[in-house]
Amino acid sequence: MTLRFKRVLLKVSGEALMGQQGFGIDVAVADRIAGDIREARELGVEISVVIGGGNIFRGVAVASKGGDRVTGDHMGMLATVINALALRTSLTKIGVDAIVLSAIAMPEICESFSQRAALAHAEAGRVVIFAGGTGNPFFTTDSAAALRAAEMGAHALFKGTQVDGIYSADPKFVPDATRFDQLTHDDVLSRGLAVMDVTAVALARENHIPIVVFSIHEQGEFTRILTGGGRSTIVSD
Repeated sequence: MTLRFKRVLLKVSGEALMGQQGFGIDVAVADRIAGDIREARELGVEISVVIGGGNIFRGVAVASKGGDRVTGDHMGMLATVINALALRTSLTKIGVDAIVLSAIAMPEICESFSQRAALAHAEAGRVVIFAGGTGNPFFTTDSAAALRAAEMGAHALFKGTQVDGIYSADPKFVPDATRFDQLTHDDVLSRGLAVMDVTAVALARENHIPIVVFSIHEQGEFTRILTGGGRSTIVSD
């Protein structure tokens, strides 16, 4: 079986972990995503993960109500650690060796991030889950995903979303929105397509990393795309 990409970084939004709930973590959803990761690993794909925190807390929510953005972003980073621990739990209970590396040091809970440690864990066959965003306020977990993808030498950045690719507008509100199969990084930036923030797309472009946008809710879709099938939008040079 031919693999389209051998080493990938998967970006999972915090909202994806909510399932049909309005808040928090649906363990069944975390287990399903873990199952998709295991299936891809069994094909020989090296996988690392960046996870968001929007199901628990968003830093911009504090700033929008007049609070301190830096404190809000720190709170959001802690939410990503909770989600990363949940995904690790789902992976380990199905026999997948996984490690959480946090951009913010909390040694009683998980290891701290360094590129050297991350590459060593990946080389040992573990799924590396990056928590804490970039460790800096004012940067999204999308930016963290592009940064970690570059640091890991990933062949592609997979962005799991609520829909099956990039559209000209939100298809939930604009039913006749145009869906794209392929775009360039410059297309995404020039058209203002809101699939990832500008910093993330620019970083992926500078490092020649394709972005593959797909539905995180379709079981097995991750593997189907990796093997040349599935439904996605690919953003490349």
